[in-house]
Amino acid sequence: MPGNPNEIKLVNNAMSNATRRKIMNFLVDGDRSTEEVAEAAGKTMLDFHLKLLQQANLIELGDGTVRLSEYGRNFLKGKEEKDTQKNTDLSQAKPVEIAEIRQLLPCIADSSKFRVIANMTPPLGGTLKVLEPLFPRGRYSDKINALIMQKGEVLTTVYGTGKVTMTMIKNESEAREALESLRSIINEAIAKGVAPAPREKVRVEPMELYKYLPQTNCGKCGEQSCYTFAIKLMSGETSLDKCTSLKEPKYATNQEHLQVLSAYI
Repeated sequence: MPGNPNEIKLVNNAMSNATRRKIMNFLVDGDRSTEEVAEAAGKTMLDFHLKLLQQANLIELGDGTVRLSEYGRNFLKGKEEKDTQKNTDLSQAKPVEIAEIRQLLPCIADSSKFRVIANMTPPLGGTLKVLEPLFPRGRYSDKINALIMQKGEVLTTVYGTGKVTMTMIKNESEAREALESLRSIINEAIAKGVAPAPREKVRVEPMELYKYLPQTNCGKCGEQSCYTFAIKLMSGETSLDKCTSLKEPKYATNQEHLQVLSAYI
């Protein structure tokens, strides 16, 4: 059973990918043929995904069959028990209001669009984590106590303190409409008093990652092109910090989008 740091790293890497998590869940009910796994999880890079899961001792590969290892089954059981222990009570949360739009500034990445800073009251604090499943492309960050959501080009971040930021907004009218929609979605969940059920995240494709990369093909990341880097990012073979160009101010918004998207790879 994995226990040392290197083995734990293999497990974490294997389970960081949505396709590999889907394969694991698909195997819960018993052994499957590789054809069945391909039909359920997709044929793209299937051999690579199975290899990583096998290296992490989460699955066993037989003659055309795939099954959970004993450790893999125990891992999923432990994860399920941990998930059920999470606080799903919203009965103490109060409905929120958008108090004001404090600033409307030009976006660094596109001066024709705006960056919005607003206030939401009362602050939701840790309740934001419970609300994450409401948004197909939403990710809660413990590090900054914030819920980050993507819809098209617009990236919205709601902080536990009540601060709300939005990027790539066309005008103040669009900002107010988006903020009102956000308020309604949150308040509807609060009115029900219980957390929304987890749901499958939207699948991310390499081309979507590529869209937000610099597309300069500079090679500083060690790959021949930005698209190759996007493919390696999808497979877990590289990480965003390898793209040093993203640290330039003009790519700040792109980096924010990529951080959200990479959470669902």
